[in-house]
Amino acid sequence: MDHSSTTRTTWRRTALNLGAMTAATAIIATLALPGTGIAPPANAESNASAEAIAQLQATETQQIEQPALSALAAASVDASRGDFTATSAAEVRRVQLAAAAAARAAAWSGPRVSDFLANPPYPNFSLDQVVQVALQYQGVPYLFGGSTPAGFDCSGYVQYVYAQFGIGLPHSVRGQAAIGTPIAREDAQPGDVIIFNNMSHSGFYMGGGQILDAPVPGQSIRVRPLWTDAYYIVRFGI
Repeated sequence: MDHSSTTRTTWRRTALNLGAMTAATAIIATLALPGTGIAPPANAESNASAEAIAQLQATETQQIEQPALSALAAASVDASRGDFTATSAAEVRRVQLAAAAAARAAAWSGPRVSDFLANPPYPNFSLDQVVQVALQYQGVPYLFGGSTPAGFDCSGYVQYVYAQFGIGLPHSVRGQAAIGTPIAREDAQPGDVIIFNNMSHSGFYMGGGQILDAPVPGQSIRVRPLWTDAYYIVRFGI
């Protein structure tokens, strides 16, 4: 390879590495803006509920920021090594997509979990109504750390729906499993929550071997067949 070709390659590597780091930094900067968190409402019924809402804010912010920090670290390693490959180029694209998704989530101006907990639109709990509310969000894209209709992850979706009935759930599968009441499969009803045994996933039980859930990045909320038998079912609101 001649000197000019080597120089062009070096500049290309540098530019792509800088692009990865800039995109990752943008995610963190966007999520650090004052308007991106959940503010405790003025009409919270007690200090306890206000504290719970503040904890929701901290948890959701951390869950969205973590992928950005990981991506930034990975991009920095590539830059320091100077060995940019096709895999690194894919990483740039992944970071850019994550930044765009995080920006959409940060721009969400509709109701959040905290708003519903302070003033539930469905104060009378019903599993049938849970199903109807959950079905409204079919087509919403998956977003890691997401807990609004701008994008949901699995536990954020369950959390958002149940908040509309005044039921506060953690934004984590393990946390939801810990406070739900386990029920036998033969007693399960649509609207109950499926918990995977390895704590990797949660979603709404729909009956007939079906789950309504936020699947994986690149997919959207929908009803689909359950693909494993390694799960159990919990019920909230009892």
